[in-house]
Amino acid sequence: MPCEDDDITRIGISLPEKLLGEFDEILACRGYLSRSEGIRDAIRTYNLVYQWLCNGDTPRQGVITIVYNFWDGPLLAELASIRHRHQGVISTSVQTYIDRHRRVEILLVQGSSRELRDLVEILRAEKGIEAVKITTTRADPEP
Repeated sequence: MPCEDDDITRIGISLPEKLLGEFDEILACRGYLSRSEGIRDAIRTYNLVYQWLCNGDTPRQGVITIVYNFWDGPLLAELASIRHRHQGVISTSVQTYIDRHRRVEILLVQGSSRELRDLVEILRAEKGIEAVKITTTRADPEP
């Protein structure tokens, strides 16, 4: 993907070999011609995904996906408590099994950027949760 900005700045970064190797494999798989193209695309994606974190009062709607071990009794109790404490933000919760030990749970959420960020951080801090991912959009799109 060509860069939209004619004013290019060169940067240098240090990466662990394993991380760079994985990045190079993905670049090749996706057909990038250079690391620079891949890094520009990755930064654009990162900005798009995380820009909302900078404005704490922006109304947002979204999805939080959680993967966890459902045999962990204390974790299940804590997740129920988290859902209850954040019932003003969580509108729906759907759960399904991945395998004999793990479950994926999808939370439909609506609230301010700050409320959603706080909920995600609480979930990420819970021991036993393998993954937490959030995708959001503005609840009141700009004209």
